[in-house]
Amino acid sequence: MARKLIVTEFMTLDGVVENPMWSFPYWNDETAAFKAEETNMGQHMLLGRVTYEQFAQAWPKSKDEGAAYFNPARKYVVSSTLTKDIWRNATFIRGDLRKEIERLKSESGPDLVVHGSITLARWLLAERLVDDLRLLVYPVVGEKGRRFFEGEVPSAKLELRSSSATSKNVLRLVYGPARGA
Repeated sequence: MARKLIVTEFMTLDGVVENPMWSFPYWNDETAAFKAEETNMGQHMLLGRVTYEQFAQAWPKSKDEGAAYFNPARKYVVSSTLTKDIWRNATFIRGDLRKEIERLKSESGPDLVVHGSITLARWLLAERLVDDLRLLVYPVVGEKGRRFFEGEVPSAKLELRSSSATSKNVLRLVYGPARGA
């Protein structure tokens, strides 16, 4: 069975996804359960170089419950410059990115989950390689940082697969490719 490629993002109402420190006051068991679905769906991550380097600084020392998922997970890292695994279990992807992602998706094994990795996630969406786009949309506006949909927005037709709100007014949204798109 082929793997799914899942992109997951924390996002403000106005689309900021970078450095989601603003999400901390809204964290609760409902949010943790939504995120646990992603970590239980697949033990393999697909990351951009910047996110990989940031995670490599944070997760090995973390006592957070997510460390049990992030640290041992197989990591596929998109980078033309990195050659040394500074975390653990990393494989670097170079060359024809679309071909490599299609190859990974065609293999049997755990799903591939993209955490953050804004540039990579936007490219995957534009290339129609994303099977699930999972968003936690926070009731926050005006934060500084990169927006998921800024500049030239990737063209993608999506359909809402599920939606709900937490008791702290965070929207849990799951989109997939629109039928016939």
